[in-house]
Amino acid sequence: MFVSKAFNLLKPIPLMSGQSNLAYKFIHQLVASHGRRCHRSVIYKQRYRTCPCSAGRQTISAQTKVMAKEELPGVLILDIGGTQGVLENLAALLKKHFHLITMKEFLENKEEMSKKIQSVFVFECRPTIDRELLESLPNLKVIGNSGVGVDHLDLKMISSFGVKVTNTPHAVADPTADIGMALMLASARRLVEGCQIAVSPDTKHFAVDWLGVEVTRATLGIIGMGSIGYKVAQRARAFNMRILYHNRNRRRKEEEEAVGAHYCEKMEDLLQQSDFVMLIVNLTPETHRLIGKKELSLMKPTATLINISRGAVIDQDALVEALQSKVIRAAALDVTYPEPLPRSWKEENYLGFW
Repeated sequence: MFVSKAFNLLKPIPLMSGQSNLAYKFIHQLVASHGRRCHRSVIYKQRYRTCPCSAGRQTISAQTKVMAKEELPGVLILDIGGTQGVLENLAALLKKHFHLITMKEFLENKEEMSKKIQSVFVFECRPTIDRELLESLPNLKVIGNSGVGVDHLDLKMISSFGVKVTNTPHAVADPTADIGMALMLASARRLVEGCQIAVSPDTKHFAVDWLGVEVTRATLGIIGMGSIGYKVAQRARAFNMRILYHNRNRRRKEEEEAVGAHYCEKMEDLLQQSDFVMLIVNLTPETHRLIGKKELSLMKPTATLINISRGAVIDQDALVEALQSKVIRAAALDVTYPEPLPRSWKEENYLGFW
C-alpha cells in the first residue's frame, strides 16, 4: 500500500455564501510546499520616547519589547513527531509563524490555552474536530487542513461557529499522479508478488506465468479528470496508452487532444473498455461507493481497478468478492476503508490487492 501526502499554499473552502477569505489572514502560507520555507519577517513591537541629553541630542529608549513568540497566533496540533504527530521538520516551519500548542498542553491547562488558540492545524485527519472542541475554543478563527480532501470535517457544524476552513487543493497533484502510475505498473508487472517470490526461502525456481501484463498500448480509463487525473493522462501518454475518461464536465477539445484522451459520457462505457480503471474523485455523497458489484461486473476479467482517491469510493466487500471470484484481475489501492485495514482480516481477503 502506498501513501502520498504533501502540502502547499492554502485555499479557503467556502462554507457559506458571502463569507470572505479571512482564513488567509490567520493561516497565511501555513504549509508552502512541504519542506519549502515561507518568507515572512517577525515584527517586534516597540514604543519609543525621546529624552534630552546634555549635548542637545535626543536618544531613543525602548519602553516595551514584546517577544515574538507572544505575538504569534496560537495553533493547536495533536503532537510533534511520533506515530501520529506533525512531522518534526514541518513543526519547525510552523514555529516560525505560530505558537504551537499540543493537545496535551491544551488539556492540561484549558482555561489559559483556550484563549490563545486562534487556529487548529489538522495533520493526517488529527486532531478530531468535534463540537466539544469547538465549544472550548472561543477565539478560534480558522482550521487549516494539511491535505486536499475535507470529508473528515463537518463543514456545516464548523461554519455554525463562524470558523473558516482551508485546504491544499493543488499541492499533491504531481505526487499523487506519480503514485497512480506506480500502482498501475506495480500491479501490471506483479512487482510486489515478484519481490516476495525472489526473497522467499522456499523459492527454488522462477515460474514464467507470473510476469503480468503490459501497460504499453493498454487502455486506461480515468474516472475523475481533474488536476490529478489530467496529470495521470499526461504520464500515461508516454506509455502510448489509449486514454478514456469520465468526468462531470468534459475537458476542452485542445486539452483532450494534448493527451489523446477520449470522453465517455457514461461511466459504464469506460468500465467495459478499460484494461486499467483509475479512480481520482473527491469523496462526496454522490461518489460514496461509486464502484460496487454492478460496476465491477462491467469490467473486463483481465482489468485492474486502481484507487488513489478515498477508500469509501469503493464498496470494499464487493471488491473482495470480485477478486476472489476473478470477476476482475486485481486491485491496486492507495487507500482503503477503514485505513489501515484491520489486522484480523483473513489472508484470503487480500487476494489480488496491491
